[in-house]
Amino acid sequence: MPKAFLCLVMACFALLKGCDSTAVNHALPPHHPAPLPTLLAVYMPWFGDHTHMDVGYSSHDPGVLHKQIEQAKHLGISAFVVDWYGESAPYSDANFALLQKVASKNHFQVALLYNEPEDADQQSTDDAIAGLDKAYNSYIGPSAKYHDAYFTYQGHPVIFIFPKQGHVDWNHVREHCSSWSATPIFIYKDEPPAQYAADFAGSYAWVQPGAAGWSPDGSNWGEQYLDYFYKTMHDKHPDKIAVGGVWPGFDDSGAKWGLNRHMQRNCGKTFDTTLHMYDRYFDSATPIPFLLIETWNDYEEGTAIERGITGSGCAAEPENANPLTSH
Repeated sequence: MPKAFLCLVMACFALLKGCDSTAVNHALPPHHPAPLPTLLAVYMPWFGDHTHMDVGYSSHDPGVLHKQIEQAKHLGISAFVVDWYGESAPYSDANFALLQKVASKNHFQVALLYNEPEDADQQSTDDAIAGLDKAYNSYIGPSAKYHDAYFTYQGHPVIFIFPKQGHVDWNHVREHCSSWSATPIFIYKDEPPAQYAADFAGSYAWVQPGAAGWSPDGSNWGEQYLDYFYKTMHDKHPDKIAVGGVWPGFDDSGAKWGLNRHMQRNCGKTFDTTLHMYDRYFDSATPIPFLLIETWNDYEEGTAIERGITGSGCAAEPENANPLTSH
């Protein structure tokens, strides 16, 4: 891990946190670029399990988790959004518990990226309720030992939802979760189905090429998709939470489930461009609250930034380089 990359966003966020943001916003002209959003990163908790790629470490090693959290904090990342399947994936679930414990001790936060069950209709909804009850009791609610490290927004725990077959009745799930001590905020990938729109407080962008599809040479890095996402959230859903997407590239050729899909890293340009695209539609008058880096450590789909953003065949990332502040 190059030491230079540890400076990814520290300078920007140090400046931001040292200011009175309200006073700054009032002093800016109407179309001044938006203030820096809170930076989050998707985290994969399953390495060390033989069903996944060997990346040289175990996600069940507290020393590894401590180092990763310290790296992320130095980059200005506020929380890991952890890919989670509930008790159906016990190794990952145990690693989330360990990660939250380490986060609590290091003044960091974690959130769940909950993958929808793929069962038949009613079973899928029941499984979702059971999974979220498990999350509430173990990680989120007041009886959870390290609930202080769970990521919240305006006092509400935030749960990202990754849809699968669309069989979950989210009306029923939201009603069930309304009994929590603080009702959860559900954030859906892209736009949720119309019948469940009211159940979700917002949407997040996810790495994909858009309507044009994957380019064989990897040149389609997702501009059309991201532009559509930001425009839709700004114009159609100004009352919803928009979570922008940032990625360095994509390559699933190393995954067991891979389809040989590619997005070129372009020696860091893909990361830099996706990082700044929210500026097209959001400014100081309508700021975007969060950006989600996709991902911290998904080596199987080639989106990891943990060891750098440039990719192979490029010049080494220079000492003290900071992709967020260099432009």
